[in-house]
Formats: sequence, structure tokens, C-alpha cells
Amino acid sequence: MAPSFIPGLELSRRFYDEAVWPLVHAHFGDLPHTAARIGTGSEVLGFDTARSADHEWGPRLQLFLSHDDAGRYARDVVAMLRDELPKSFHGYPTHFGPTENEHVRHMVATDGPVFHRVDVTSLDEWLPGHLGFDPREAITTLDWLATPTQALAEITAGAVFHDRTGELTTVRARLGWYPEQLWRYLLACQWQRISQEEAFVGRCGEVGDELGSAVVAARLIRDLMRLSLVLHRVYPPYAKWLESAFARLPFAATLSPALTAALAATTWPEREAHLATAYTSVAELHNRLGLTEPLDPRTRPYHDRPFQVLHAERFSRALFDTLTDPAVRALPRTGAIDQFADSTDLLGDRTATRAVTAAQAPPRSGPGT
Repeated sequence: MAPSFIPGLELSRRFYDEAVWPLVHAHFGDLPHTAARIGTGSEVLGFDTARSADHEWGPRLQLFLSHDDAGRYARDVVAMLRDELPKSFHGYPTHFGPTENEHVRHMVATDGPVFHRVDVTSLDEWLPGHLGFDPREAITTLDWLATPTQALAEITAGAVFHDRTGELTTVRARLGWYPEQLWRYLLACQWQRISQEEAFVGRCGEVGDELGSAVVAARLIRDLMRLSLVLHRVYPPYAKWLESAFARLPFAATLSPALTAALAATTWPEREAHLATAYTSVAELHNRLGLTEPLDPRTRPYHDRPFQVLHAERFSRALFDTLTDPAVRALPRTGAIDQFADSTDLLGDRTATRAVTAAQAPPRSGPGT
């Protein structure tokens, strides 16, 4: 019989308090450490359900030791937990067995040593591995732009259970949001993306391509949700959780009806009309934030063609005009990695994200936090 579902972050917290730390303390005394559940996993963002238990979910966490202590004790801590952790915790196995994918494990009962998911490491090792840079040092423009928002969400969300030195807490605060000038730049790039396709909903439909019109509309809806999150200073997660994160915004109650209706529409004029409502709502949000001088939030014809658009490039230009940092002003209008590249493979390859971003425009320096 399956145990009652416990949200993953709460399960990890209990696992640390009730099982992991008592064992570590008994064998290694008051070993200085930080305990957290951050990184990959639906529970880190708070989107896990009972379905999540089928892979890479369960009683798990990170124990961060100092660089020297990790070299001295990490292997011994891992081995001790392997031998002494309970075989199950609150009804969930603590052993993670292999699956058909060599990189993925899942909870399974065992009578032998526990292959656990208490990752004992140091921030010196974990941070560059997860982010591609160490945010305890200067954070460059390339660092910010080459890091997918999913990865930034994974380190600033989750939970910290113990942090005596405050080092991880400081890191999370430094990565809490983009520097002001980069935020404005990314917003400008997102409006630019919308401006490039907003007329295509009508143009595709006009030639009888309702499927193409619907595909463009879906792309625009995705971009509007990402824009809304960035306007609210929330890192957009990748596609699986994008709408779930958007739905948490109070603003979603205003915007979601128009987005849902646009997706459900079967004719391009209807689809375009609902998108026009959505454009106006987001434009009004932009105005309320006072990021630029107020802009007319109403839609209008696309030049001399009968398609209703916002002309979102107006918002992009206005934001670029507010950039005072020469290094940011010099950047191309492509934005961060996930504004011009859309592949989940990039989530696990920071070398690739830095190479792709640097190829757009190699920024050598820029605003830190």
C-alpha cells in the first residue's frame, strides 16, 4: 500500500531532522554543514504530486561541507549513511535503484546497503556544476545570460534546512533576481519576440492556414506567460511547469481567460480578438510598473493590413531607451539563453549554454548584483 503523499520538500526536511543529522552528529560530532533541498526535481519548485515518486523523488537532500571538510569527510559520511540509514522513512524507501535510464533512479526497497540520495559535497563543487559559475564571486553579464531561468529557479527555490555560516543563504539572495539594467534588457527582448510574430496569427488565417495560425498563437501565449513572470520578477521554469508557475501569479486571474479562449478558438479572427485582450492586459501591467513613460495599451491595425496587433516593439524600444549601462545597451536584442534557444538538453549542459550565449555577443563584463 502506497504511503500518504508528503510534499517532497517537507519529506526532505523531516528526513534531515529525524534521520540524516542525528546519524551524522552521532558519528562526526558537530560537523559544520549546510543542509538543503535545491537543484533539479519538481518538488524544489513545489510542483510535485504522487506521480513524481516514479523517478528521482523521495527522501533526499544535499549536505554541503566546507571545501576542506568535504575532502576529509564526504566519502565517510556517504558510506556511513549507506550502512545506517533506515531502509524506509515515513513509508518511502530510502534506497534508490536504477532504471532503464542510467542517469535516473527511483525509490525501491532493499535488504542491503542503501544507495541513498543524500548528496555530500561542497558549494565549491556544486555551484559551478549546477550554474556554470560560482556566484560567491563576481557575477558577469555572461553568467546571467547563459544560465537558463529554470536553473536560477532551482537554486533560489527549494528549502534550506540548516545554514550556520549563512553562505548558501547569501548565494540565494545574490541570485534572487537580475540586476536592474539586465531585467529591463530582458523585458525589452521579450517584447521584441512578441512583436516579431503578433501579425502572423491573422496572416496565416487569411490564407486558410488555421493550424499555422493556432501554432503561432500558442507560441505568443507562451511568450506572454514568460513576459508576465519576468514582469513579476519570477524566474520562468521550463515548459512542463511554465503555466503552473504563471497560475500562481495574482495577475493570472486577469490574463488566463483570454489566453484560454485564444487557444480554444477555431477561427483566426476569434483567436486574434482574444490575443488582443491579452496584449492590452500585459501592456497595462507594464504601465503600472512605471518602467517607461506610459504607452498606449490598445491594439491597432498592423500597418495597412487588417490584423490587430499591439506593435509590441513600442514597448521594447521604450525599455531600451531606459538602459544607462553602456555594456547592456551594446548587447544584441536576443536576450538570455532561453529567449533564443529552446531545448531541455541545455538545462543540463552549462558549457553549451555559455558557448551559445557567448556566440551571440561575448560580453566581457557587466553589472553584478
